[in-house]
Amino acid sequence: MAEKRPEDGQVSREAVLAALSRIQDPDLHRDIVSLGFVKDEDVAICGGNVKVTITLTTPACPVREQMKRQAEELLLALPGVEHAEVEMQAEVRATRQRGPRPVEGVRNIIAVASNKGGVGKSTIAVNLALALRRFGARVGLLDADLTGPNIPTMLGLPAGFQAERGLSIVERYGLKVVSLGFLLKPGTAVIWRGPMIGTGVRQLLHDVPWSEEGELDYLVVDLPPGTSDASMSLAQEASVTGVVIVTTPNSVSVEDSLKAVSMFERLNVPVFGVVENMSYFVCPHCQGRVDIFGHGLVREVASRLGLDFLGEVPLDPTVREGADRGLPIVEADPDSPVARAIMDIAQRVAAKASVQHFALQSTASG
Repeated sequence: MAEKRPEDGQVSREAVLAALSRIQDPDLHRDIVSLGFVKDEDVAICGGNVKVTITLTTPACPVREQMKRQAEELLLALPGVEHAEVEMQAEVRATRQRGPRPVEGVRNIIAVASNKGGVGKSTIAVNLALALRRFGARVGLLDADLTGPNIPTMLGLPAGFQAERGLSIVERYGLKVVSLGFLLKPGTAVIWRGPMIGTGVRQLLHDVPWSEEGELDYLVVDLPPGTSDASMSLAQEASVTGVVIVTTPNSVSVEDSLKAVSMFERLNVPVFGVVENMSYFVCPHCQGRVDIFGHGLVREVASRLGLDFLGEVPLDPTVREGADRGLPIVEADPDSPVARAIMDIAQRVAAKASVQHFALQSTASG
């Protein structure tokens, strides 16, 4: 609780809200009062004591602490305020576009995609989901790579362990997880034509009881490489809040990633931005940085196309080792450079989901 010297008189709710309306959300470019982050009933005044509750649209808000400090300073500057207490909460808003059928029990769908295999897309998807969960969100993870599901291995879940009893949600590291790999015994190949893949994606979205234990704030969907059936089915069968494109810095990967961007734009799915995975390697002996796949191309191309550069994730052997053992880096070593990079990316993705919610709300009301 912050303190200042008492003044005569008692502050009004109107004065408190007017002071707080000077705080601007940096992503939404509006003040927190007009956005509904703080309302009249969120203000409690007792003599010279003022308590305010600010409810953000995501627990992963990157300016959460900054906003709290600014609110306390503004309140303490009001005549008559002796003590100011600001409580920060979060309630993720549902983002649903018109047209596609909403997924029951899911407020936001975040797709992770790349047109090229081998860029670490599944690694980013798993760790992005874990990062959002670490911030306090309720998160699900859907493995939509039906012919090559890797999520079970990355989370330390045995292949085919649900083969006898049927597919269901599994909780792992605080995530609600579903993968066709839960049904497939080791070495089993899924040989499906396009229509079957589309049907499979639809069933994973709408037949799985995601709302069984309360709504999910985010459902992270790990898509297979390419620009075909699974990605198109996701866009047609669900309201996707946004997609994160993953690439490595080399020219071939970037070129392929642009095809994924083009596909989602044609499907009217917002592209949140691009993640540069395996961006660089830091030598453990001399601490020198090595740009194994090159450097700077992803940021340059993103800027040229008007896409946001969401961040760069370094190449680290412990990421592969952890994935092989079923212990993702964000869970195994949350203070590592890789985990910190992904946590930063998660905050940017969460902020973009909030922006998308208000953009759609504004369009609907207009």
